[in-house]
Amino acid sequence: MRVPKAVVAIAGGTGSGKSTIATKILEQLPDHVTLLPYDAYYKDNSHLSFAERSKLNYDHPDSFDTPLYERHVAALRAGETVQRPVYNFSTHLREDFTVATEPRDIILVEGILVLWPEVLRRYYDLRVFVDTDADVRILRRITRDLDERGRTLGAVIEQYLGTVKPMHDAFVEPTKRYADVIIPEGGFNLAGFDVLLARLHSFVR
Repeated sequence: MRVPKAVVAIAGGTGSGKSTIATKILEQLPDHVTLLPYDAYYKDNSHLSFAERSKLNYDHPDSFDTPLYERHVAALRAGETVQRPVYNFSTHLREDFTVATEPRDIILVEGILVLWPEVLRRYYDLRVFVDTDADVRILRRITRDLDERGRTLGAVIEQYLGTVKPMHDAFVEPTKRYADVIIPEGGFNLAGFDVLLARLHSFVR
């Protein structure tokens, strides 16, 4: 059984560069890091129609299955393998299959609200907040949602103004105060990433 040495949280607004940093960490430490993305844990809303699911607020803390996520973080930290759900952003549904996720030296949890629930924060050994200007984040989100999630430009803008920005101001930005490390500009901040990577190497050693 491989018991992890640290749980590291990476939070920040939509399009801030969280996923870019997480990907670079995995590239640098491929044998030592397990990624557990929070946005794979949206609640199961299969009882609703597609039209109803499309209107839900996916940027509010209540949209996440936090109890399941906590159980999986705790299990990984204890050296156990978990079955991570797979979320389809086009249909707003969980897939009918899961992905076996094994513990490694570092459990990397990543998502806009991973620093919000107090019940999750107690598991973290290092808390990182990726801080990027709002205009940069919305441009990145538009590009991602059009290219990867099958959304229309009008739908992306409507969602951003209706829920994403208000929820960022209410729930995401306040979690910055819980961060041990703040990295401006996400993956483009090479110096900030190098400092973070050095800290992760210290966990592995």
